[in-house]
Amino acid sequence: MSNKPVVAAIDFGTTYSGYAFSFGYEFQVDPLRISCTNHFHTRSGAGMSLKTPTCILFSPDQRFHSFGYEAEEKYSDLLMDEEHEAWYYFKRFKMILYNGQDLKRDTKWQASNGKPFPAIKIFSCAIEYLVNHMLSTMDGKLAGVKRDDVHWVLTVPAIWDDKAKHFMRTAAEMAGIKGENLSIALEPEAASFYCKYLPVEKLSDTGKSEISCFQTGKRYLVLDAGGGTVDITVHEVLHGGHLRELFKANGGPWGGTTVDKAFKDFLESLCGQQTLAKFERDFKDDYMDLLGEFEVKKRTVSPELDQKVTLKIPITLHEAFQDNHGRSFREAVAERYDLQGKLVFAGDKMRVEPSLMKSFFQKTCDTIVGHLKNLFSKSELSGLSIILMVGGFSESPMLRHAIQTNFPQTRVVVPNEAGLAVLKGAVIFGHQPKIVSSRVSKYTYGIGVIRHAQSDDPPEKLFQESNARLMCKDTFSKHAEIGQEIEVDSKLGGLTYCPASEDTKYLKIALYTSTKKTPKFVDEDGCTLLGTINVKLAKHGGHERKVFVRLMFGGTELGVEAIEVKTGKVTKAFFDYLE
Repeated sequence: MSNKPVVAAIDFGTTYSGYAFSFGYEFQVDPLRISCTNHFHTRSGAGMSLKTPTCILFSPDQRFHSFGYEAEEKYSDLLMDEEHEAWYYFKRFKMILYNGQDLKRDTKWQASNGKPFPAIKIFSCAIEYLVNHMLSTMDGKLAGVKRDDVHWVLTVPAIWDDKAKHFMRTAAEMAGIKGENLSIALEPEAASFYCKYLPVEKLSDTGKSEISCFQTGKRYLVLDAGGGTVDITVHEVLHGGHLRELFKANGGPWGGTTVDKAFKDFLESLCGQQTLAKFERDFKDDYMDLLGEFEVKKRTVSPELDQKVTLKIPITLHEAFQDNHGRSFREAVAERYDLQGKLVFAGDKMRVEPSLMKSFFQKTCDTIVGHLKNLFSKSELSGLSIILMVGGFSESPMLRHAIQTNFPQTRVVVPNEAGLAVLKGAVIFGHQPKIVSSRVSKYTYGIGVIRHAQSDDPPEKLFQESNARLMCKDTFSKHAEIGQEIEVDSKLGGLTYCPASEDTKYLKIALYTSTKKTPKFVDEDGCTLLGTINVKLAKHGGHERKVFVRLMFGGTELGVEAIEVKTGKVTKAFFDYLE
């Protein structure tokens, strides 16, 4: 249990972000008593929302200006006044961390104005905004709550690597959250925790009256479909309600934004790459409005849709097409034989036939279904008969229909608040961080070492020490294997290492991951350097100053324990992955 009076979670999503919190005394009475009310003003103050868009705006001097709906509104005004070029605007920037191998502390990303901007500052300012907003909201419920009175939980996709998780922790600490007051929750796990506490009537499935997902011995797959990624974990329920992960976290970049991408590709096929680029560059506000309207309309698309969907096409797109092609956009579309009866214009409206709207979901749904079929074919997942769908994209009737149709023998369960399951579950995780008893390693972990040469070592790796011993460099010393089940709070792979020379003051421990079970060298394909730490050695003892090294799998993050054998001195640390 958390020793703080409050647990608060920040769900940092690809498309939308939000927060929720609960007090310790509330959790004891009812774990589902979680505060998650309408806090965010929508654009133009038209209403209030549980979440706000994941977009952020910085002024020309790179100072934080606004986040969410406020950032959208301000940037829209700047666009209309043609004053946006000097400002730094980022939208849906979370996906940049999906492949985080090249992340460094000083990594810079390109803003909307084409200029580089510190990546860590984008995330730290966004987190700081959400923290301050939440403290202000919380103050209305219990005055005087301070930042250090709260145990904070940040959500991340389970498929992210250790470097991306560490990046988020670093950003949160830069935002003023103390490391000891911060936990990282894996999104599909968090959603599972929330659903575990829901009463039966709050879950819906394919018409079956009895729902027993969380009975002891049950195995179920969590499909967390968000805006950017589809994140999948597989759990078995143990005695006492604890969960065991059966298969390594997996998934891919197949979230709801891929449907938007299909629509943008369709627009490009209509008007051409040059015209669409000109429209986006010169009329950015209209471009954003068109995509925003599609975002709203796509939520209404279901397999039963039998009426045309109307989208307002800005006049500026017609003008851009006319400038580039010397003819009318309407006439060009009307001449497309493959679109006869599927697309018509009425004034400034484009009427889209139902089958065409549904087609924007096809590739995404096919990819997710194909991935699930591959998972269900694996022997480790035998006995799996339940799919628990969570995340905002799981609320799409098109995705739900695709899953139910392709897995008719599997129970598909969707909570009423699928889009809030991760956020509320992260609060529960903050109160009960030990609910998962074991996880499956996504990688093989090892330390880069120099060892005595072997007969099959490549010549380019060999060298002689001063005492004429033949050594081999860049070798992979394995501590944990991909697919290995690892208990939470365990310490694995205890191995002893010695310094390379007698005058070495620090033993540098470099941690690598590999997608292979038994890599031999750290520079093989599939190997990645995660980070390093330095262990200070005793002054005397030469080569015999041994260090015993174990990896610490304490939860969702990886640490290291190094014990100097001679002195018994223990060094515990998280690797710095951003050097």
